[in-house]
Amino acid sequence: RCAGNVKILYFGDWVKVCGYLWDMQDAQVVCREIGCGSPLGVTHYFPSDDSYSYMMTEVNCTGSEDYLWECPYDFSDCYHGDASVICSGTCLPAAAPTSPCPISTAGLTKGFVSLQELLLQLTGGPNRCAGNVKILYFGDWVKVCGYLWDMQDAQVVCREIGCG
Repeated sequence: RCAGNVKILYFGDWVKVCGYLWDMQDAQVVCREIGCGSPLGVTHYFPSDDSYSYMMTEVNCTGSEDYLWECPYDFSDCYHGDASVICSGTCLPAAAPTSPCPISTAGLTKGFVSLQELLLQLTGGPNRCAGNVKILYFGDWVKVCGYLWDMQDAQVVCREIGCG
């Protein structure tokens, strides 16, 4: 629940936040608002949900705002992709040890911000905390490419699946 694309609830509909000019100050507000600690990074490689439109573009938080909607932003078209974030909060599996983290409801209770979930699992390893990383992408489990993969990426995965 602490990593993914950012959406806001706008007059009863979930709308996307554009990634153009998205930075760590913007991510700081989102991570704090949904109770997920501090941002570890802003990324643009979570799959986008094309069924939602963009509402906020060119978000420009100072990092001290309590809610994302308090930050200056624009309504222009978005050609950059979704705003996304990886926060320091831990997502622990709620069911079986091999299941991915459950869908977050933080957006419904903490200031109307939601992160599109990045569901992940490890496969082919000797236990649930080792193996190849796969993500749920539009209903199918797909492998994550190892190109430029580093220890920071591995640490995020380990925290997300409750493996330290």
